Amino acid sequence: MITERSVASRLFNGLNIILLVVIMLLCLAPVWYTLSISLSDKAAAAAGQVFLWPKGITLGSYATIMEDSQFFQSFWISVQRVVYGAGIAFFIILLMAYPLSKNAKEFKPRNVIMWLLVFAMLFNGGLVPWYLTMQSLGMINNIWGLVLGGGLPVFNVILVMNYLRNMPKEMEESAMIDGAGPWRILFSICLPLSVPVLATILVFTIVYHWNEFFQALVLMNKSDLYPLQSYIKQVAVVIDPTTMDAETVKQMSVLSNQTLNAAKIFISMLPLLVIYPFLQKYFVKGITLGSVKG
Repeated sequence: MITERSVASRLFNGLNIILLVVIMLLCLAPVWYTLSISLSDKAAAAAGQVFLWPKGITLGSYATIMEDSQFFQSFWISVQRVVYGAGIAFFIILLMAYPLSKNAKEFKPRNVIMWLLVFAMLFNGGLVPWYLTMQSLGMINNIWGLVLGGGLPVFNVILVMNYLRNMPKEMEESAMIDGAGPWRILFSICLPLSVPVLATILVFTIVYHWNEFFQALVLMNKSDLYPLQSYIKQVAVVIDPTTMDAETVKQMSVLSNQTLNAAKIFISMLPLLVIYPFLQKYFVKGITLGSVKG
């Protein structure tokens, strides 16, 4: 027997499905549009004739990228930045979040450090002091400037800290009775049980290091040291041709090819599109459990 409640429930579920499908299509639209532009003829793209389907389908833009050594060099720099940056941030976040997950009686400097972290998350010293600091540390034209220049991701520390605070205290107490110290507890108990939140911060860190472009424009004096996003940003900038000689205008006309830039952008999106599905199952659980306590 169909009741009014069951009808309302089915209607509600149906509307939710429709809404989620619309949101999904809206999220996929920019990716599909970029792919369509990259596969289209240069003239059709410049004329604004490409929308949902490529016009004059060609792989010319991707063939041009295969001959662009700077693109692959920048791609490799981005890969190194992600590996180094994610690895270092992952280790530091874990080491900082574990003691901060204790109360003030167990770890006396806890409240002071938390206030300093929150203050650093809300305020910064500005671009010029940051640049001067990086310069004094020898981080100019150095990939370590890109790896370490973002500082400590405080928000990720807070997520992991709150996740660890929600873990049963009895497990640590049992381990301490058996003679385990803080390092053994951290890596043998806390680390295996923290996979959801650690996978979440890993996604955040990878996306940050892969997509960030501004730091390289400030710290790198040579374009061949740019990571991928900085390289794409550089060639996509609109420059007044009246200020350049004929040879430079010719080069920039090639670099500013809309279809070529779309192909570069699409290729730059592929690594994240490949990685995310493997970590997505941990994402919502990690965010939820890491946000319960303050």
